[in-house]
Amino acid sequence: MNAAVRAVVRMGIYVGAKVYFIYEGYQGMVDGGANIAEADWESVSSILQVGGTIIGSARCQAFRTREGRLKAACNLLQRGITNLCVIGGDGSLTGANLFRKEWSGLLEELAKNGQIDKEAVQKYAYLNVVGMVGSIDNDFCGTDMTIGTDSALHRIIEVIDAIMTTAQSHQRTFVLEVMGRHCGYLALVSALACGADWVFLPESPPEEGWEEQMCVKLSENRARKKRLNIIIVAEGAIDTQNKPITSEKIKELVVTQLGYDTRVTILGHVQRGGTPSAFDRILASRMGVEAVIALLEATPDTPACVVSLNGNHAVRLPLMECVQMTQDVQKAMDERRFQDAVRLRGRSFAGNLNTYKRLAIKLPDDQIPKTNCNVAVINVGAPAAGMNAAVRSAVRVGIADGHRMLAIYDGFDGFAKGQIKEIGWTDVGGWTGQGGSILGTKRVLPGKYLEEIATQMRAHSINALLIIGGFEAYKSACDMAEARGRHQELCIPVCVVPATISNNVPGTEISLGADTSLNVIVQTCDRIKQSASGTKRRVFIIETMGGYCGYLANMGGLAAGADAAYIFEEPFDIRDLQSNVEHLTEKMKTTIQRGLVLRNESCSENYTTDFIYQLYSEEGKGVFDCRKNVLGHMQQGGAPSPFDRNFGTKISARAMEWITAKLKEARGRGKKFTTDDSVCVLGISKRNVIFQPVAELKQQTDFEHRIPKEQWWLKLRPLMKILAKYKASYDVSDSGQLEHVQPWSI
Repeated sequence: MNAAVRAVVRMGIYVGAKVYFIYEGYQGMVDGGANIAEADWESVSSILQVGGTIIGSARCQAFRTREGRLKAACNLLQRGITNLCVIGGDGSLTGANLFRKEWSGLLEELAKNGQIDKEAVQKYAYLNVVGMVGSIDNDFCGTDMTIGTDSALHRIIEVIDAIMTTAQSHQRTFVLEVMGRHCGYLALVSALACGADWVFLPESPPEEGWEEQMCVKLSENRARKKRLNIIIVAEGAIDTQNKPITSEKIKELVVTQLGYDTRVTILGHVQRGGTPSAFDRILASRMGVEAVIALLEATPDTPACVVSLNGNHAVRLPLMECVQMTQDVQKAMDERRFQDAVRLRGRSFAGNLNTYKRLAIKLPDDQIPKTNCNVAVINVGAPAAGMNAAVRSAVRVGIADGHRMLAIYDGFDGFAKGQIKEIGWTDVGGWTGQGGSILGTKRVLPGKYLEEIATQMRAHSINALLIIGGFEAYKSACDMAEARGRHQELCIPVCVVPATISNNVPGTEISLGADTSLNVIVQTCDRIKQSASGTKRRVFIIETMGGYCGYLANMGGLAAGADAAYIFEEPFDIRDLQSNVEHLTEKMKTTIQRGLVLRNESCSENYTTDFIYQLYSEEGKGVFDCRKNVLGHMQQGGAPSPFDRNFGTKISARAMEWITAKLKEARGRGKKFTTDDSVCVLGISKRNVIFQPVAELKQQTDFEHRIPKEQWWLKLRPLMKILAKYKASYDVSDSGQLEHVQPWSI
């Protein structure tokens, strides 16, 4: 929420508005006085890394009454506020919409009571409202993600990872209760991200006889020498009769039926706290800026809107339509229309649920029709968090589809040497939370090994190949497609799942591993900035990885509140560096005493990290001193973030579905795959999952610098500059241009 508050304040000031804090939610609006205070630029300094909200939040009974809303309107009018930005759940947003509808009536009543004059009624005739959804449950329809959800998942996964080490040491069953009274999103994604054995959700109650099914599954795990059993329960979990399924009830069942040592952990409010994740900071910053633009462009006829996330894009939707959809989900659950409830939650929720079901329970072998196809999985390039989750998902979906799955160890180097083994369902248990690459990965391309690789493919009868990796994986697929004329063994379906911290693979807006790396960068920047809390006037120069791709530096800068981020895609010269130094010098004269500058490792051949450090040190003499830090390979390590675990699981399952469909096309015809559409990169574009032939992607690729020619995130460059107090122009993508604005108030 603080990132959203910061973005609204700074974007508001940038467009020439007066911005006010309303402390303690609607209660502060009703009480007025010191609860409504003007905010300035410094008011929101150093709050990005702070959990909760600096302006407070409170439930307010008074605002539910017309009398309370009348007081609130009077308090706003005293300061000329007619634009309201509300960050909260569906209750807060519904209240704001009612307030907006009643506004003209409230003004007339205030005039009648003599509290305002007739001129004020005309001058402040309309109230504009824009909402942003802040809810860890992700229970609001119309947006892919609400502010706070990703951070809550981080807390849950940290606890699960800690518990798993205990559970693997002892033969124990753990029942974890997570938040979600009416929505099972946190429970479902946590279950996907840790490979839980069973999950209970409000929207999708277990079928009749679930007690016996669950106990059979747990006992089978124990029989396979699996020490770890994890069951995740949403606090609002119910059965098909709408009766609660509690964590204590599940523990009692496991102890009574199986006699297993079972522990219950209720995570409670720990899920709401802590430092916000990189994803949440970027999401909230983008939403805050979009909210101000929406208020700028609002007319008296514009309905209250909510700023939502659709794929990688901030969009505006009618507030009450989203609220109505959210209420329809609850109604469907109350009426036991559970399939409708899942559908109304959106395709992302339904997709998560289907993926979980496919990966959690293995059908008996006699129920899986065998395809007699061998599908191989390989990791290529530098390690990226989430690779192991992707391999696990591919193996299990492949087995469920009837294929024989083969693991290739140590990249194309290992492929050429025949390091290929069959891999089974249980072999990949517990892989989702593992960092790095268990299969091993190398940057070696297949070019010089094509003869040996073709021989190995023939020897192992490989019918399809899934390549999980970065730019090398994409380049390898290009090389294999070109070599088909020389080696008929390569005429098979090949799918690339992009996995690289650099996020530089053409054909996708986001690569597996980039989110984990971004969190490492942001956490490190937080610690570095904190180290200067006792030292005034210090500037930190931080070098990030990414090759020639500036994604990590740019997005890390946005999430960490950097003053500048130097990247290859936006050339800079000595004048820009001088301008940045002057900007920081000016900044140090105010209450803001720290500066942060990020530099992508290959942004410039001559303006190195050392050069920039020395330049800043020299030019800042007497005003600030400098420190530098090269983050290095720590950005590739660590446990995968919840986003990368979930993303790797889902994207890899989708890749296997594509491979299965291709193999079905060829069944019985002995077909060789020679067309361009049989060698693809699986990517995310806007909100869609798309398979793009590598032959088509070549035109979109700068092979010399190993980056796509066009990158969506460059549109966010001005946003970072505006929030750092630079005079940058911001092009509003879908809603026109920002023009000169008259003074007004938010």
